[in-house]
Amino acid sequence: MSLADDLRAAFLTAELDDGQRAELIDAGHEIRFAPDDELFTEGRQADQLWILLEGEIELSRRVANRSNVVATMSTPGQWAGGLAAWGGADGVYRASGRAVTPGRCLVVPSDKLASVVGSWSPFAMHMITGVFHTVRSIDAHARERESLVALGTLAAGLAHEINNPAAASMRAVEGLRNASEYMMSSLVALAEQGVAADQFLKLDRFRAELRQRPDADDGAIERADREDAIGSWLEDHDVGIAWRLAPVLAASGVDRVWLEELEAAVGSEALSPAVRWITSTVGMMSILDELAEATARISHLVEDVKTYSAMDRAALNRIDVTGGIESTLTMLAVKLRDIEVVRAYDAEIPEIEVYAAELNQVWTNLIDNAVDAMEGRGTLRIATLRRGADIVVELTDSGPGIDPAVLHRVFEPFFTTKDVGKGTGLGLDISRRIVERHDGVIEFDSHPGSTTVRVRLPIVREAVVAGARSQV
Repeated sequence: MSLADDLRAAFLTAELDDGQRAELIDAGHEIRFAPDDELFTEGRQADQLWILLEGEIELSRRVANRSNVVATMSTPGQWAGGLAAWGGADGVYRASGRAVTPGRCLVVPSDKLASVVGSWSPFAMHMITGVFHTVRSIDAHARERESLVALGTLAAGLAHEINNPAAASMRAVEGLRNASEYMMSSLVALAEQGVAADQFLKLDRFRAELRQRPDADDGAIERADREDAIGSWLEDHDVGIAWRLAPVLAASGVDRVWLEELEAAVGSEALSPAVRWITSTVGMMSILDELAEATARISHLVEDVKTYSAMDRAALNRIDVTGGIESTLTMLAVKLRDIEVVRAYDAEIPEIEVYAAELNQVWTNLIDNAVDAMEGRGTLRIATLRRGADIVVELTDSGPGIDPAVLHRVFEPFFTTKDVGKGTGLGLDISRRIVERHDGVIEFDSHPGSTTVRVRLPIVREAVVAGARSQV
């Protein structure tokens, strides 16, 4: 039986005329395969069309270090690959092909396939190419929109988070300016009163001793009573703006005995500028503490952004998964303000080798979905644990749950349970692709009042299949 007869019997090429079958044979070549032969590999460019003539081929995809059979080619005329003829570099094998039995295939290079089909039917060639690129374009634009929406959400949240410490820093700087001017005027007033050097040294010891006292931690009523007592004492001794000085002194633990000792050290004439100088220096130190706290908060936010984006790391690096989750929570802090976040992290889980920025996108999508499901209010529990050779991350929300009728569809591209305009339906599809790229598994367990999404990642991961990035 000739190769032409094989093609005549195969359903794919049965309708071709003899001349077309001859062209196809001239463009390709026949190969014979034995059981367990690896014919083509998932993720690599589909630069050949495989037309089955005889035998059986299993098609499989890798998920979590395992090859799962998704289809079987056993009927002459079934085909795989050749997508590079229509999609160029975007045309990759969607599964790996392994021979189950001995058999034969006609293998046609994609470039020759495009030429042959184009000569047979230019219109069909244009249609196939157009449909392929249109689908890819729609998918790319939708993913870009999903990324822009996520970026906008993160940018708004980050701006809000930075605004608070930035505003506190500006207030602290203004307060520091006023306090320094007030301190200088107090020093001038002390000089005008002719305070001697030994008196000023005593005054500085009072300042230092007050600085070392712990802040008064009594209740609001006791604090108010002490402020009133200090204010009355200062007014009785002709100390100006007693109402502004009393709160600072009361917070520092000043009492009547301390004030009387200060008066004895510097004299009644110099008491007013002395109290003002000590109060201004104490106030300045307090303002400096606030400024340090605000700038430290901004620095921490910058570090969280760097951790989230992994911009200071190699593309593939060993990371602490918990750190990535925490940086994501910081980025989404605005959306989480009415959410109780319960953390249950296993401190003993090891670092794993991942594409950190991609994995952080997974946490972003999953946390964002959980917040939307709870409509901004509820409890989000995040747990990390080790199970055998894997790290497991579980995110459980207190939302209403996912309808069992659609639970199996949550990873479908463009499928969403959100209202129109509130989601593209790509977040979970992207997350699944990223997790599978890391040889992991993502799955849902949902019932009313509790939905858990579970991400399982191997601690020791096999090499990424060449070209897999083009699928994400």
